[in-house]
Amino acid sequence: MTIAYKLGSKVYLNITNICPCSCVFCLRETQSGVGDAASLWLEREPSIDEIKSTLDAYPFEGINEIVFCGYGEPMERAGVVLEISRYIKFELFAQKNKPALPVRINTNGLVYLMSPGFDVSRLAVVDTVSISLNADDSAEYMRVARPRFGVQSYDALLNFAKESSAYTNVVFTVVEGMSQERLENCMRIADDLGVSFRLRPYE
Repeated sequence: MTIAYKLGSKVYLNITNICPCSCVFCLRETQSGVGDAASLWLEREPSIDEIKSTLDAYPFEGINEIVFCGYGEPMERAGVVLEISRYIKFELFAQKNKPALPVRINTNGLVYLMSPGFDVSRLAVVDTVSISLNADDSAEYMRVARPRFGVQSYDALLNFAKESSAYTNVVFTVVEGMSQERLENCMRIADDLGVSFRLRPYE
C-alpha cells in the first residue's frame, strides 16, 4: 500500500482513507491514484512505525516539503499527524545531518468536530495548515463539501482557522470554478480572519 507518494517537488503522506466530507470535486471519486502513486486506497491504516520507516527509507533529493494529504482526512488521525510531524522536525533529518523540511497539513478544518477537545496549540510543530474553504457561507459549504456533521461544520472550520493561526501559518484554499462573487467573498473571509488565501486548480 502507498504511504508516501511524490507530486512535483513535494512528498505526500497518505495515512487514512476516512473522511467526514464527500466533496463534489474530490479526486478519489474519479481516479485511484495521484502523482507517482498508482493507488492511494489503503489496505489498512499504517502504524506510526510504518510511517516512520517509510520516511527513513525515502530519498528526499529535490523535495522541498512534506505534506499530510492522501485519500482521506489526515486529521482523522490527529495524534499520528502530530507525532510524525515531531519526528520529521526533530529526528528524521537530524539523523541525516540535514535541515528539516517544512511540514504542511492539508485538511478540511473540521478537527474540532472529529476530535472534540483537540488542543490547537499542538499545531505549533507544523509549518502550515492548509484548509479547504471552498464556500463563502454555510449553505454553499453543505452543498459542496457535504460534511457528515451538518450545518455546524462551516462555523467549526472558521473557528479552527482563527484559533490555529495563533500557532502556525494558515492558508484557506478554494478550487477554481466558483463565481467571481463567491471567490471575492472567500478572499474577504480569509482577510477578516488574518489568514492567507490560495486559489488552486481543479485537477
